[in-house]
Amino acid sequence: MSADPRQRLVVAHSVDPAAAEHEVQGNLALARWLAEVQKLEFGGRYEPELHQRGPLYLVPTRTLVGRETAVRLGVNSDEDLLGGFVEHAFIAGKAIVHPLPRGGVAPEGWNPLFAEKVRDVVLNGVSVFSLADAHRAGARMLAEGPVRAKLAEACGGLGQYVAHDLDELDAWLGGLEERQLAQGLVLEANLESIVTHSVGQLRVNGFLLSYHGHQHQTRNARGELVYAGSDLLVARGGYAELQALDLAREVRQAIEYARIFDTAAAIFFPGCFASRRNYDIAQGRDGNGRERFGVLEQSGRVGGASSAEIAALEPFRADPGLPAVRAASFEIH
Repeated sequence: MSADPRQRLVVAHSVDPAAAEHEVQGNLALARWLAEVQKLEFGGRYEPELHQRGPLYLVPTRTLVGRETAVRLGVNSDEDLLGGFVEHAFIAGKAIVHPLPRGGVAPEGWNPLFAEKVRDVVLNGVSVFSLADAHRAGARMLAEGPVRAKLAEACGGLGQYVAHDLDELDAWLGGLEERQLAQGLVLEANLESIVTHSVGQLRVNGFLLSYHGHQHQTRNARGELVYAGSDLLVARGGYAELQALDLAREVRQAIEYARIFDTAAAIFFPGCFASRRNYDIAQGRDGNGRERFGVLEQSGRVGGASSAEIAALEPFRADPGLPAVRAASFEIH
């Protein structure tokens, strides 16, 4: 049973020991701010020897993977962390979105029924876990138009490539490590004139917030197009309260797609939990000019929109009657 959240010590935890310093420092700042907003004590970085006693509220940089890891960190439910827990690594990334190709390599814990359940709310695509599967699936998909290949574990718009023919795809695949392929690769119909909707929920210390927003992109130092921030409309309560606001048709569609995906994940991966859920939903045109709409990925870890989510907590906490606010996050490269 989780401890009273009002008595928690908020601590930041870098899941990857080799994480870049800016990621570690950003997570520390986020955890410190969350503690301040929620009127809780901030305990700095998680230290096993220092923090083995007393109830903690963990802010990890990544989704926690595996029951053993969660138990070691004292995480038993979504009340114990800002983020999520999954039983198998692929559930935390993009690979969960699509089915495997016929006869394709399947990771431990794969549930084919999930992809079947969400096929009407995602784009045309497949998830693969081997080079041979990627080549075969790519050849088939390229017959219908350009294909976007995405590393399942990558984030922020990195680890992606648009192939127009099989030679291009094979050349890109040849530069990947076996470890990267083993973590999963998504092959998806490439969209043009794309708009990315962000839909999500945050449950912290008795507060439930739901939001919709749009993402911004910019070029990093290497010229790559990467995530640069989000503008959010945040409602107090669940998706029903968010849908009650004055929203455009495509926004309502994005929220409904996220809700369907979220419900399916809870059914087919019942051992997983998250206090934060974020869905990227793409709206654009495929290689034949047809409009497409679909969930690109789901995430439980703290991400680019997390600072906007925490910013929204402040006015909701200060004014119990406030129904909705706007919040924004920015990343400079």
